[in-house]
Amino acid sequence: MGRELLCSVRTGGKTAHGKALLETSEILFRGDLRLKIPFASLKSVLARDGELHLKWSNGSAAFALGEQAETWAHKILHPKSTEEKLGIKPGLVVSAIAMGDGDFVDDLRAKAKSFSDAKALKGSDLIFFGAQTAAELSQVKKLAPSLASAGALWIVYPKGKQEIKESDVFAAGKAAGLVDVKVVRFSETHTALKLVIPTAKR
Repeated sequence: MGRELLCSVRTGGKTAHGKALLETSEILFRGDLRLKIPFASLKSVLARDGELHLKWSNGSAAFALGEQAETWAHKILHPKSTEEKLGIKPGLVVSAIAMGDGDFVDDLRAKAKSFSDAKALKGSDLIFFGAQTAAELSQVKKLAPSLASAGALWIVYPKGKQEIKESDVFAAGKAAGLVDVKVVRFSETHTALKLVIPTAKR
């Protein structure tokens, strides 16, 4: 779930109209033509006169983004770390349920004011829940009451597996009375979906 804008794009001597999406690691364009431009492939990123100019090894494109051109250029050139996207910072109450052992959990433990990987702490600012199958998503309802009012529950699940689909994760959040607000690339193999308490219920 990235930023999106209606705009035109010039590429290959043609101009197309549609929607540009700024995702975590790529720009997408959907409209008269379709583009997928990974940040890693870019050779040049420049904002000029309301246009975002991109060059890669075998092509180039100019997106007419208006005042957003500079903002998008900055985000491409200075992407947030996964840690920043997940809202991890020192001094929070953090729970990590079924996330296994490893550097990620060790880093959480080191930064948190209070930390648990056994059960969700009451008033958790962040809860990370590792789900491998759709059946395990029944835990989301039990975890949701432990969230602080402005807290976030991140469901971390494998990409492209039949055992658990994105639609299953969305449904589990809705069943728990939460709303999904963001999807982040957690790792090469896993995706993280952010769920929060609806503003009206905080």
